[in-house]
Amino acid sequence: QVQLVESGGGLVQAGGSLRLSCAASGGTFSTNAMGWFRQAPGKEREFVAACSWNGGVTNYADSVKGRFTISKDNAVRTVYLQMINLKPEDTGVYYCSRVIGGSWAPIGSWGQGTQVTVSS
Repeated sequence: QVQLVESGGGLVQAGGSLRLSCAASGGTFSTNAMGWFRQAPGKEREFVAACSWNGGVTNYADSVKGRFTISKDNAVRTVYLQMINLKPEDTGVYYCSRVIGGSWAPIGSWGQGTQVTVSS
């Protein structure tokens, strides 16, 4: 079973940038497709971005296209989410998860998440 630990969140002004990291320990990582999801207060968790096992194929929610970039480094067992031009509506707790390649549906366990707060 893979354990996931997210980090890199924080408070940033609108227009700012953050890079989130998701470190995996245990289990298999290099052959897993991975994704980022977020949950705003009072809302359901939603898909943000995902990539194939080697990062060669990526997919993004329409709301983040052109601003967020997902990448995966199998050598250090980490998946990243680079976020630029952040908006207040990007505020939420960000989680990473293993996903099913193609459908990008999350499977397996969640980490504790990392809080991102974007002020206007």
